[in-house]
Amino acid sequence: MYDELLRKEAKLAVIGLGYVGLPIALEFAKQLSVIGFDINAGRVEMMRNHQDPSGELDSAAFEGCDIAFTDSLDVLREARFFIVAVPTPIDEHAQPDLKPLLGASSSVGKVLKKGDYVVFESTVYPGCTEEDCIPVMERLSGLNFANGDFKVGYSPERINPGDKEHTLRRIVKVVSGCDEESLDTIAKVYELVVDAGVHRASSIRVAEAAKIIENTQRDVNIALMNELSMIFDRMSINTYEVLEAAGTKWNFLKFSPGLVGGHCIGVDPYYLTYKAKELGYDAKVILSGRTTNDNMGAYIARKTVQMMIKRGKDVAKSRVLVMGATFKENVEDIRNSKVADVIQELKNFSVNVDIVDPHASSDELHHEYGFRLTAPEKVRTDYDAVIVAVSHKPYLEKDEAYFQSITADNAVLVDIKGLYRARPMQELHYWSL
Repeated sequence: MYDELLRKEAKLAVIGLGYVGLPIALEFAKQLSVIGFDINAGRVEMMRNHQDPSGELDSAAFEGCDIAFTDSLDVLREARFFIVAVPTPIDEHAQPDLKPLLGASSSVGKVLKKGDYVVFESTVYPGCTEEDCIPVMERLSGLNFANGDFKVGYSPERINPGDKEHTLRRIVKVVSGCDEESLDTIAKVYELVVDAGVHRASSIRVAEAAKIIENTQRDVNIALMNELSMIFDRMSINTYEVLEAAGTKWNFLKFSPGLVGGHCIGVDPYYLTYKAKELGYDAKVILSGRTTNDNMGAYIARKTVQMMIKRGKDVAKSRVLVMGATFKENVEDIRNSKVADVIQELKNFSVNVDIVDPHASSDELHHEYGFRLTAPEKVRTDYDAVIVAVSHKPYLEKDEAYFQSITADNAVLVDIKGLYRARPMQELHYWSL
C-alpha cells in the first residue's frame, strides 16, 4: 500500500475537512494523490477555490497540491487509504455524540474494498474504533475485518487552531494499527508529513487512551487553577502573582485560570468519564474538574454583577461590553466557547450586553448561541463594565485611557486572562481571576 501511494497508483482520502482534516489533506497532497471529502457542498466549493472555510490557512497552502475536493461517494470510492477526521462533540447532556463519526464510518463502509486501510483521527474513548466504527464499515462493505479484508488504525489529531509553531510537521504523531503490518504501513505513511517523527503505540486502544488523557490532564490542571483563583479572590490575593512566584520552582507546572472551551479540553474528558461509567467506575477527579471549569463563565458574570452593585450601579439598567467571543485568542473558532456562558449569566441578571470580536462571525454566533456582535462603530461610551474575555492580539495594546473612553464613571474592568495586571489602573475598578 505504501509504495502504491508513493507511485500515485493508489489514492489517499481525508474524510472531514475542518480544522484537522484540511491541513492533513494538503500536507499529504504535496506528495501523494489525495481526495478531500466533506459532506458540506458549500465548504467543498470554497476549498476548490483555495479558500479555507475555517479561516486558518491562506490560499498559498493549496498551491502545488494534488488534491480533488468532493462530496461525492463515487469519487471517494477511488481511494484506498482513508483518514477520518470528523468532529466528536458531546450532546446537551454531556454525553458523547458519535453521529458525525458513525456517519463518516458509514461513508467509508460504502466504498471500502479488500485491502484498503482506514485510519481514524477523531478523539474517542478507548475501544470506540473497534467497538463502534469497524462494525459499521463491515455491515456496509460486506467485508470481514477479522479475516483481514481491510486494515484499521488510529492516529490521534494534535492540531492546535491558531498555533503557527506547533504545526502538523513539528509535532510527534502517535500511530497505531490493528496488527504489525498495518502499524508499519500507517507509520511510514505519516512519516511523509511529520518531520518530528511518529510514536508507534502498541495497540489502537492505547493510542485512543493517549489522546484522551492529553486534554483530560490539561482540564484537571486548569480546574485546579480556577479553584485556587476563587479561593485567592476571597483573600484579596492576585492569582497571577501567586503563579509567577510559584513558577520560579523548577518542577512547578505552569497552568493558569480561565474559561475552558473549544472542541478538545472542554469536551474530551466527557468521552473518558462516559466509558468509565459504562464500566462501573465514577471518575470523580475528572468530573469534579469538569464541573469547576463549566461553571467559570457563570462565576465571572456573577462577580462582575457584584462589583457593579458595590459601585452603586443599577444592574437592570447597566450596560456591559464583552470583548472576545471565540473559544481562544486569534482564531475564528467559536465551538464550545464559554464566553457564551458569561453572556447568558449576565442576561439572567437583566444586564444589557454588547459583544465585540475581531475574528468571530456574527452570523455563526447567532446560529450557535443566539447573540450577535456589536458593530465597532456602535460601541458605546457609557459601559458600566467591560469584560475582556479573550486575549486577541488587538486587545493587548489597550490601556486605561481606551477603557475610560468607552465607560461611564466608576466602571469595572474584568480582565479574565490578566492581560493588564502589570498596568496600574487609577480610575477603573480592576479585577482578574
